[in-house]
Amino acid sequence: MLRLPTLVVKSTIRSLSSYGRVDDKIVSLISNIVGPENVTTSESARNLHGTDESFHPTRAPDAVVTPLSTSHVSEVMKICHAHRIPVIPFGTGTGFEGGVGALYGGVCMAMHKMTEIVEVNQSDFDATVRAGVTRHQLNDWIRADGLHFPIDPGAGASVCGMCSTSASGTNAVRYGTMRENVLNMEVVLADGTVQ
Repeated sequence: MLRLPTLVVKSTIRSLSSYGRVDDKIVSLISNIVGPENVTTSESARNLHGTDESFHPTRAPDAVVTPLSTSHVSEVMKICHAHRIPVIPFGTGTGFEGGVGALYGGVCMAMHKMTEIVEVNQSDFDATVRAGVTRHQLNDWIRADGLHFPIDPGAGASVCGMCSTSASGTNAVRYGTMRENVLNMEVVLADGTVQ
């Protein structure tokens, strides 16, 4: 008789009780960083930022924060990290992966106000942009220079969302996916460290 080894899988699923809660204190701390106009706990905003184009069931976040700079993102991440609050990034909500669902509640970091196109180097065929820039915005900006950004996932996707999923599209065979088109990224880690 053939005996197969038994595989024991340790579950990584956490209970809701292992995460911190977004309460008035947390909202106040975050509001002091980004301004009260850039933090909301309204049901409609939370529902909007808790879904994307996927079929996966989702849950709305407890709060939606709209940072204006990398330092805002870093400081909010430090607060969330210290209080064990999950953070869910949100670009434009056009993904099919279900990645914006706040399975354990938490803070949605909506990047739609970080839309600066910092620099375009026509001779090097590269650009430096903030996370909330959409592919349409970038193409509109560089079209006059005879350039185009080839990644086309078929929606008004943001750069941050396309990076998080290594977006591709109909041009991937010729130009590659986001993986082949990103030269460098400045990222904010879970503890708020900027790298």
